[in-house]
Amino acid sequence: METHDTKKWIELDHEHVWHPFTPMGYWREREPLVIASGDGDFLIDTDGNRHLDGVSSLWCNVHGHRVKEIDDAVREQLDQIAHTTLLGLASPPSIEFARMLCEITPGDLNKVFYSDAGATAVEVAFKMAVGYWYHKGKPEKRKFIGLAGAYHGDTVGSMSVGYSELFHKPFLSMVFPVKSFASPDSCRPPKDSDLKPPRDCYADGVWPSEDKSYNDTLRDYCLNHLELILKQEADETAAIVIEPVMQGAAGMVSQPEGFVKGVSDLAKKYGVLLIADEVAVGFGRTGTMFAVENDNVKPDILCLAKGITGGYLPLAATVVSDEIEETFAGDDVLERRTLYHGHTYTGNPLACAAAIASLKLFSSNHVLDHARKSAEMINQRLRELIDCHHVMDVRQRGTMVGIELCKDRNNAELFDFSKRTGAAVCLAMRDRGLIIRPLGDIVVMMPMPAMQHENISNMLDTVVDTIKNWQIT
Repeated sequence: METHDTKKWIELDHEHVWHPFTPMGYWREREPLVIASGDGDFLIDTDGNRHLDGVSSLWCNVHGHRVKEIDDAVREQLDQIAHTTLLGLASPPSIEFARMLCEITPGDLNKVFYSDAGATAVEVAFKMAVGYWYHKGKPEKRKFIGLAGAYHGDTVGSMSVGYSELFHKPFLSMVFPVKSFASPDSCRPPKDSDLKPPRDCYADGVWPSEDKSYNDTLRDYCLNHLELILKQEADETAAIVIEPVMQGAAGMVSQPEGFVKGVSDLAKKYGVLLIADEVAVGFGRTGTMFAVENDNVKPDILCLAKGITGGYLPLAATVVSDEIEETFAGDDVLERRTLYHGHTYTGNPLACAAAIASLKLFSSNHVLDHARKSAEMINQRLRELIDCHHVMDVRQRGTMVGIELCKDRNNAELFDFSKRTGAAVCLAMRDRGLIIRPLGDIVVMMPMPAMQHENISNMLDTVVDTIKNWQIT
């Protein structure tokens, strides 16, 4: 079938494909874009139309599409071997990438356990944390403390620690109980805190998520809540699990400065591990290579995926210290300490080759500096929305942005969820050549860290103009 036969592709899609996080009845009533190719910052559909990739192909693309250096690395590896197992064998690409990764991760993280997706990286971290304490003679430390609204994936363990009523309610019988502490959500502070988002900040050109006094108070409240839980649960807790700096699926919740440091300090104080889930926020998204660096935090376990290969191939990594790995390294016959966990495509050579090439591009193309300049452009341009009464908040960390829409911010009136206002706004942007996705009524901007500044500017033109001129109903 010809690539450009769009109608036939859509018919076959509707007949056979079940899409993730997609209301399929609603989906089949519409004609989706069918993406056939890519070119730099753009996706090209089967009709030949070019669309700016404003979501980094679901938060994973870093350098763009069809990047020569990554293409060449994958092709070169393909001439060697496409896949070989790490169960009982080793491979040069997996060894080299692990070495490179350990050189740039914070603290004393020095061992890489490969898997194939963000959820699996987190599941491995859970096993490592519980196993660590078990082998240290503290098997009672087997529970987890999560952050309210967190999303860590959709496997059973990740559902448990990042339980979402919307996503996971039918599977409640499958999850294990987890204590969660309050999230510093600027627009939805904890109900029992008596905190209210500021309404007078807009006149000063500041969004609620930027109001320092309010957010310092919100941060301290949430940290106090965590400490209350730790006082009761620390003796039975293996680890605290957080998405540092920016909670994605929770609605792009930007954590106040010092929040991640506060969580880390409490973890140390009460003798529990800190797991940083950087699946979405790692590899330059927040302005530093890893988000925890914003607060100078060194987690005990770091979970990585998405941007790890530049958005080319599935790969994930759970990175830990020598100390944690060594607790699993006793005599297997006598002590049975082996971490019996693995995946068929663990450390896939093609994926590792892409990851190596991607890391090299960070250095040769000065991607972090470029991304910081992009973040400044985004911040300045989105100030134009400060007078829009249907924009509740703009939350930004680096090139990660959530624009929360509402019916009237003066009385915190939200849109009827069933109206799909956020989706309608994003579809209007798609008509102007920009692919962008909402989280409910929160418009998410997630440009590639290496996206050309000209395209960043064009994206901002579309976003600002569409939102400013949107007719509220």
